[in-house]
Amino acid sequence: MNNIVVAKILEKEPAFRLKQIKKAVFGDLASSWEEITTLSLTLRRELEEHSPICELKTEKVLSSKDGQTLKALFLTKDGFKIESVLMKHGDGRNTVCISSQVGCSAGCQFCATGSAGFKRNLSDWEIVEQVLFFARDLKKNGSRVSNVVFMGMGEPFLNYDNVLSAIKILNDKDGFNLGARHISVSTIGVVEGIKKFTEEDLQVNLAVSLHAPDNVLRSKLIPLNKTYPIEKVLAAVDEYIKKTRRRVMFEYIMIDGVNDGEEQALVLTKLLKKPLYFLNLISYNATGHCEFKPSRDLKIKKFKEILEKAGIPVTQRYEFGKEIKGACGQLAGK
Repeated sequence: MNNIVVAKILEKEPAFRLKQIKKAVFGDLASSWEEITTLSLTLRRELEEHSPICELKTEKVLSSKDGQTLKALFLTKDGFKIESVLMKHGDGRNTVCISSQVGCSAGCQFCATGSAGFKRNLSDWEIVEQVLFFARDLKKNGSRVSNVVFMGMGEPFLNYDNVLSAIKILNDKDGFNLGARHISVSTIGVVEGIKKFTEEDLQVNLAVSLHAPDNVLRSKLIPLNKTYPIEKVLAAVDEYIKKTRRRVMFEYIMIDGVNDGEEQALVLTKLLKKPLYFLNLISYNATGHCEFKPSRDLKIKKFKEILEKAGIPVTQRYEFGKEIKGACGQLAGK
């Protein structure tokens, strides 16, 4: 759905029509204009012809054996493949992990998306539509999307304007009405993006993909670290915290024999011992495109203990969707 086209079509309609459409699309979760019978047949046909609600074609949906994880593969109008994941938590929360780009230019060595290269940015509606797809599915069982994370394919801050527009659409109280604190944006550390994000009047969560305790290793894993080294990223984060007073999560994928040593944990304790910093350890989800393997449970446990002993707030993310190739870029890559 193209908001500009819709606005143009609605110019000749009463002012209340836009609110009516928002309720139908984001509240009732209509997937086509034909379903919105509060609109005239003529208007529905005009909207369907020039700005259909569903621009993405659903190619495939995979479900984990326990039904707690769903992964959808979408086809864009110009033939590119993107993917999103729904994670159902035991406490009733439903988190949708969405993509912001077709492919990615960051080239992270551990990421299947990075190995595919960059094709193009997604529009704001292509981003939002991923959320609506899962919202419709959850509605069948009387449930709803409770959280959205920009942690799928692409680097959100390299598609800043469309990502911000999508966030505002999702946060709109007359639309999808998802609270800003239930939305998280994860960046590899694009400093300009963090600085712009700092100035936004939004209470959206910020996450930074760290994955290494020093620049030498991080540059090997994340080529963009040469442009945005750790000290520059942390300086931007510190400014963000100073301005917003909001916590920042650092993500750290645990890769066996690469970044999971006790010495590396000790270096991290010095790096992250600051107010409103916290660390999220993530067991690496092997993608098959490289030789990396997930750290053993005992190594993760020891790594976590060292950080906790130093007073670093640490959480551990447990695996979702391993059996359905849950890591971003795996399904589209195939």
